[in-house]
Amino acid sequence: MAVAQTPFGGALKEARGLHGMSQLTLALEAGVSARHVSFIESGRSQPSRPMVLRLAEALELPLRESNMLLNAAGYAAHYRERGLEDADLAPARRILEMMLERHDPYPALVFNRHWDLTMANMGAAALTSLLDLPPIDGPANLLRLMLDPNLLKPYLEDWEAVAKDVVMRARREAEPGDEIAQRLLDEVLAYPGVPEDWRAPLSSLPSEPFLTVTFNAGGRRLSWITTITTFGTPQDITLQELRIESFYPADEATEKAAAEMAEGF
Repeated sequence: MAVAQTPFGGALKEARGLHGMSQLTLALEAGVSARHVSFIESGRSQPSRPMVLRLAEALELPLRESNMLLNAAGYAAHYRERGLEDADLAPARRILEMMLERHDPYPALVFNRHWDLTMANMGAAALTSLLDLPPIDGPANLLRLMLDPNLLKPYLEDWEAVAKDVVMRARREAEPGDEIAQRLLDEVLAYPGVPEDWRAPLSSLPSEPFLTVTFNAGGRRLSWITTITTFGTPQDITLQELRIESFYPADEATEKAAAEMAEGF
């Protein structure tokens, strides 16, 4: 008699498929037998809470997805999701403030998994002051800023290449089943001027080692190379999902202009 697949078995199989891992590979990574993984997926065996966490770690799942896997098995979440203003995250906030302050006069931004801007430094404010942006309702969202035809697009020299790269990044980082992320992508991809073929999964072969983001605004031409930083050992969902994007001058003219803008800001 066949055993019905459990919610956990289905969730594990889906997670394994999304991460391109066979039952055998998952078993080896988790230090269990392939037979045991097969029994768990088919519903013939119920995993313990430590086993669920071991499988999630072997799959290298984000903390949010690990909690979802635990819930599917009937267990409470293991990882907390505190607000950034929570007292327990005060050391992390201070680290973020230090990173932003020490990156001045160059722009630096902190944003969450849905691309909402949560923190920015003086360098970012100085750059924004050059742009004649219309009022924005609610928190600034980097995807909306990038793809809305009335926001950053008029000031970006190679908007299509930069915006396309951001869309590809948003797709890669969107977690399975994240309806908010999907609605946001659907919204911005429907903006006027966004190429229709971007609505399908994008693939392209990069011709350069990195993209340069160049603004033309306020009589200045500012070219930047950006890096993304994350917390290395987060045990909180909020911290794991934060991204710190730091802008570095791509040429001497931008380096000089940033210093001049900081003096007058």
